[in-house]
Amino acid sequence: MYVVTWVVGLTGGIGSGKSAAADLFAAHGAAVIDTDAIAHDLTKPGGGAMPLIRAGFGDGVAAADGALDRAAMRAVVFADPPARKRLEAILHPLIREESERQLAAAATPYAILVVPLLIEAGDYRKRVNRIAVVDCAEATQIARVMSRSGLARPEIERILAAQATRAQRLAAADDVIDNDGELAALAPQIERLHGNYLALAQRLG
Repeated sequence: MYVVTWVVGLTGGIGSGKSAAADLFAAHGAAVIDTDAIAHDLTKPGGGAMPLIRAGFGDGVAAADGALDRAAMRAVVFADPPARKRLEAILHPLIREESERQLAAAATPYAILVVPLLIEAGDYRKRVNRIAVVDCAEATQIARVMSRSGLARPEIERILAAQATRAQRLAAADDVIDNDGELAALAPQIERLHGNYLALAQRLG
C-alpha cells in the first residue's frame, strides 16, 4: 500500500473541463479528491454544512428538500459581497477537513486534488506539490456553461469575474492541460502527465 505524500492540485475556471481531466486521471488509477464534490455533499439534504448555512443566511437559501438552493445563494452572494466570505468561512474548514481525510485514505503513488479556486485560496497552494491548470479560452468556457447549465451569459460573466483570470492561473501553473478543442485531445495529455507524476512521486518516495 502507498502512503500519498505527493499531491497535484488540479484547477481551472468554470467550464474549463476540470472534471473531464480528473476522470481521465482516475482512469489511470490516480486517487482523485474533488473539493467541489465534497462541497455538494456538505450542502445536500442532511449535509453537514446546512445547519450552519441556514443559521447564517436564513431558510431562504435552502430548497424544499433541505439542500442548498444554489440560485438563491448566488443571488445573495452577488448582492452582498461580504456574504461570500461568510459562506466560505462555513464551507472551507469542512471541505479542508474532508479532503485531508480522503488524502490520508488514498492508496496510490500520487493524488489529484481538484480545487476550482486553488489560485485564489492561498492555503491550498501550500498543500500541493505541483499545480496543473486545465486551460481554454473564455469564450469556450461561456459556451460550455451555457450549454450544460442554462445560466444566462451575464450570470456566467459575473462568476468568471469573481475567479482568477486566465493569465493568473497560467502564471501559477507547473503544467498546462489544453482543453480548448475536442475532448479526445485531453487523453494523450493526461496519459503523459500521469507518467510524469508517477516518476516524480516514486523519486520523492
